[in-house]
Amino acid sequence: MIQKTTAAITAVSGFLPEDKLTNFDLEKMVDTNDEWIRTRTGISERRILKGEGLATSDMVVPAVKLLCEKRGISPEEIDCLIVATVTPDMVFPATANIACDKVGAKNAFGFDVSAACSGFLYSLTLGASMIESGRYKKVVVCGADKMSAITDYTDRNTCVLFGDAAAAVLLEPNHDGYGIQDSLLKSDGSGVAYLHMKAGGSLKPASIETVTAKQHFAFQDGQPVFKAAVKGMADVSAELLEKNNLTGEDIAWLVPHQANLRIIDATANRMGLSKEKVMINIQKYGNTTAATIPLCLWEWENQLKKGDNIVLAAFGGGFTWGATLVKWGS
Repeated sequence: MIQKTTAAITAVSGFLPEDKLTNFDLEKMVDTNDEWIRTRTGISERRILKGEGLATSDMVVPAVKLLCEKRGISPEEIDCLIVATVTPDMVFPATANIACDKVGAKNAFGFDVSAACSGFLYSLTLGASMIESGRYKKVVVCGADKMSAITDYTDRNTCVLFGDAAAAVLLEPNHDGYGIQDSLLKSDGSGVAYLHMKAGGSLKPASIETVTAKQHFAFQDGQPVFKAAVKGMADVSAELLEKNNLTGEDIAWLVPHQANLRIIDATANRMGLSKEKVMINIQKYGNTTAATIPLCLWEWENQLKKGDNIVLAAFGGGFTWGATLVKWGS
């Protein structure tokens, strides 16, 4: 009997810029303080990509290089690179294409996925489908965002939240039942009012007026986003467990998007998970948008055991949200 092909995560890697922006640094920039930030978000510091001419692709490249080194493959063996990002190097071409060129993935095609903080889950599901089809053997999925490029450091409500990072996974065919088991992905475009970037697209192309009005920065109306995120992330994670006849006891780890500690706690509670089963690194890196989930996998990699059931959960602007069930296979 031919075993069904699944997409297993065979390697995981990441890249963190060296420069740190602490809460104490932010105290000097805006009217805020360390205690206020920590109690409301759980964040103490975040990484910032500094340097002339550096963009999101410059974080994707070292992450992909490390991924290849760990797996012992050449970049030329990659079939496809999917980059989840809302901070592409340019409107076009895709950051994935630029990264493929820089890393030497000469035989890969690449494209970007824009789904805000859920971008990695959307991309992972896409990448898994490509492996399951039997047509592709090595698909790299990378979440990467240079949020500092679209953060207004005079807006105390948003500037405390975001950081820069990239992290990637390699998907390969598996016939032993490991890898991506299921995904529930959702979206609700009416959420655009509460979390968006006003200008820079075809609706409001860049002009002197849009720049002066600071419309090229991320805008967030905190309360409605918080309420929708708590409900969305918790509901979809619980629904995923129910659909797969699992309970919190069957789950080794919850890997939540790192947006806010209170949202993470609510999701874990809804799933019946203790804090010990939840990956949390928001205090060190802040919200790195599409990079948060793979960044956790990279950091916790040595604690993951073969056969572990892992739930990845995210909520992002737009609104987008979802949860993915993974059986760890390496």
